[in-house]
Amino acid sequence: MEDNLFGLGKTELEQLAVECGQPRYRGKQLFRNLYARRVRDLESCTDIPVSFRHDLSSRYRVEWPEIKARVPSGDGAVRYLFALHDGENIETVYMPIENRVTLCLSSQVGCAVGCRFCFTALLGVKRNLPAAEIVGQVAAVLDAQQVLAETPVNLVFMGMGEPMLNLDAVMNAVGIFSDSNGFGLALRRMTVSTAGVIPQIRNFAEEPARPRLAVSLNASNDEQRTELMPLNRKYPLEELLQVCREFPLGPREYVTFEYVLLDGINDSDDDARRVAALVRGIKCKLNLIPFNPGLELPYKPSPLKRVLGFQDVLRSRQVPAYIRISRGQDVMAACGQLRLGAMNQATPPMEASL
Repeated sequence: MEDNLFGLGKTELEQLAVECGQPRYRGKQLFRNLYARRVRDLESCTDIPVSFRHDLSSRYRVEWPEIKARVPSGDGAVRYLFALHDGENIETVYMPIENRVTLCLSSQVGCAVGCRFCFTALLGVKRNLPAAEIVGQVAAVLDAQQVLAETPVNLVFMGMGEPMLNLDAVMNAVGIFSDSNGFGLALRRMTVSTAGVIPQIRNFAEEPARPRLAVSLNASNDEQRTELMPLNRKYPLEELLQVCREFPLGPREYVTFEYVLLDGINDSDDDARRVAALVRGIKCKLNLIPFNPGLELPYKPSPLKRVLGFQDVLRSRQVPAYIRISRGQDVMAACGQLRLGAMNQATPPMEASL
């Protein structure tokens, strides 16, 4: 909302301070209070003059998305349902892993891309999330889970929505996350995933400071990918892989390709050989993700034996390939399962012994 200070960047807050007759540095102090300290009551910003606090409190608010429900998984993940100011809802997933936590963030209400194997696609798309609602997911979950300040936090834009179709807001949020006076999170701990929106991948590549790139591949040829991901009609494999080859990478950086394995659809040895040929020449790794099932979609996850076989073919061709068993399957919080309004539905989790 227009009177919500939360979600504004440092430059915007500095300008606000000047407009209120304050020194510019008061905006930086306000930024630190909002994000590093996560203050929600402006009167608690004790390093800011009382008169300025009163002025801000009379005209502005600090509002995060409201946690409407939370469903814990047997594996430690927690699925959060957030209520937004206009009555819409989004979901976020908290995943503790050893000595760190990962948050899977949403960037849209629903999703416009329409991947056939993704439950979020069943919702369609309602709107983009502003930076306040993206950053608010992190603030609210870290607060609810009482995550200690020294705990390493990873952020993955892999929840509801296609981040590249809301790139400006995503990058505004990234700026708040990465600022040392904000959340202080390293860019290397953030990943933006896309179904392959080529023009926006090029724009993303030009950002002076950006998270890592992940691309949902999920098929070994155009016919197969178009059937699974209709976006492929507009942005076919050859063009998508070319933009990945051109993507500027740092010394320890690589493109991550995500490949959801569907039983009998895209999981044969021939598929694996074609995938190896597709990614040749790209500094990359592949995450192999057995499909996370549910009632509304007809697909089944590839058996683990088949997943291992697919991985062997890739590795024999010097393609780094890793099997990722998604967290939170039993509460529909796993990769591709977020779909609002099914907070109590559970599905049997896949064996996670790899």
